[in-house]
Amino acid sequence: MAIGDNGNGTAAEIVPGRRSSFQVADPTKSAFFWLSGFFIVYCARPEDWVPGLKYFPLAKITAILAMWGLFNSIGRTRRTLKDLPKEARLLLAMIILLFFGGFLSPVWKGGAISRTIDFSKVFIAWVLIFLLITTFERLRRIIFIQAFSVLVACAAVLAKGHSVPRLSGVLGGIYSNPNDLAFAIILAMPFAVAFMVTSKNPVVKVVWLSGLFLMVVTIFLTASRAGFINLVISGSVTLYYFGVKGKRPYLILATVFASVLIMATVGGKLYDRFQALEGGTTTEQSAVGSYEERKYLMLRALQAIEEYPLFGVGARDFPTYSLVWRDVHMTYLQVGAEGGIPVLIIYLMFFRLAFKNLKTLRKRKDLDPDIVLFVGALTSSLVGFVVGALFAPEFYQYFPYFAVAFTATLLKTTNEQDQSPGSTAPPPKRGHHFLEVYANHGRTAAVTPVR
Repeated sequence: MAIGDNGNGTAAEIVPGRRSSFQVADPTKSAFFWLSGFFIVYCARPEDWVPGLKYFPLAKITAILAMWGLFNSIGRTRRTLKDLPKEARLLLAMIILLFFGGFLSPVWKGGAISRTIDFSKVFIAWVLIFLLITTFERLRRIIFIQAFSVLVACAAVLAKGHSVPRLSGVLGGIYSNPNDLAFAIILAMPFAVAFMVTSKNPVVKVVWLSGLFLMVVTIFLTASRAGFINLVISGSVTLYYFGVKGKRPYLILATVFASVLIMATVGGKLYDRFQALEGGTTTEQSAVGSYEERKYLMLRALQAIEEYPLFGVGARDFPTYSLVWRDVHMTYLQVGAEGGIPVLIIYLMFFRLAFKNLKTLRKRKDLDPDIVLFVGALTSSLVGFVVGALFAPEFYQYFPYFAVAFTATLLKTTNEQDQSPGSTAPPPKRGHHFLEVYANHGRTAAVTPVR
């Protein structure tokens, strides 16, 4: 019998006089299917570009069905709630403190509590990711869905709003703001590079290469200065892992060529916005006001932290507190102002653990080459987040939390493989006429063959 991707199996019916084998039965298959559906809904936002879907709460439906599938498989899964890592406890602690801050908010208690409830859904998604993604193949599949969904969202944005200034509001949710759109794309780009590099099919490689070109064009059309800075730094880390360390110089040459081409064709708006910081253009004077406003908001956020250091002003209440109805364009100040210093400390610890997980994985010399590539992609994505968080308010976006969950489940998966009795010496291959029984959730121990 072959072990399924969750390491569980049950016997198929044995027909007298016929040689039979045991078929794999994965108790979490249904839950993982609906988790995949949730990722498609959250990352691609089909309700914004597919007629009629906006009337259905697709994210809630898929999340509830995923939880129901996991509930039905309790007692038969490889991992349980007891296996949740420290990152999960830190995320839960942040949410609990945000609830306290909501009840004590000096600005708007009801709004802060409601928005915290909204944000707390990320914990459910995080737990589902960790409990259901028990193999590298499943992790690869979920990351594929995220990267390809962002690519589809880019295509939808350009198709619907190519003439809309900075692509603002073309899609809803995390893609409605130009800076947030650029941020989401940059976090997904290292994964797209990983799929392009690992694919053996030339057609698939071309599709991913074209998709990367489309992503960069979308970033430039948002004219997001923070997005551009983030792209340069995150892209440099990606090129280091895939081009320099991975010995693929053609990636570096292709990147330089594509960058020059894109900047020459669609980079004018972004160039004007950078020039406006020095007063060098009259076409984008609003950018100067934006720069001054951001300085004011940062000072206002520091004031909020000083006045309400323990629980902050409440989730998403800073725009009201700011008096200009704007978020502070720096995630770390946003966390401190709205959640308080304790939440900020836990937030930093949460992402530090992700880098620690990746460091542990990089030290291993026995990893599959594909896993090594995706470790590099996760590192690039998280570096992109850490840098981008300096220029944008991204505390409530799910993508960075997903990335931390990916690092935790990948580390757990590799450790589980090490602990498997058959990991050091795989059993010899045998003919299909043998009947082998495997039990105890993935631990292999063949009984006497039955003919």
